[in-house]
Amino acid sequence: MRILAIERPVDGVTDSQFTSDLLADEAARVYRLYQEGTIRELYFRADETNAVLELECADLAEADRALASLPLVEAGLIQFEVIPLRPYPGFSRLFSEPD
Repeated sequence: MRILAIERPVDGVTDSQFTSDLLADEAARVYRLYQEGTIRELYFRADETNAVLELECADLAEADRALASLPLVEAGLIQFEVIPLRPYPGFSRLFSEPD
């Protein structure tokens, strides 16, 4: 199942809380999830510094566990909106038999 995870701000968190050690740990964990195939794509938004991840997981619970394992999530500095995706079905209209 493809899942979109959009980082959302956490009230009261300041930039100074994002230490270089914590950010290095975050990058290492994201790399491991990427190598495992859990994170398929990752981006930062062009208009703000929030991450957008595309995950491949069996279900939403697996996605929640993967995201919860991120050091910045564990530290309460970031959170994610998690959106399940499904394939676009509209192309089938191009190839279906007319009624």
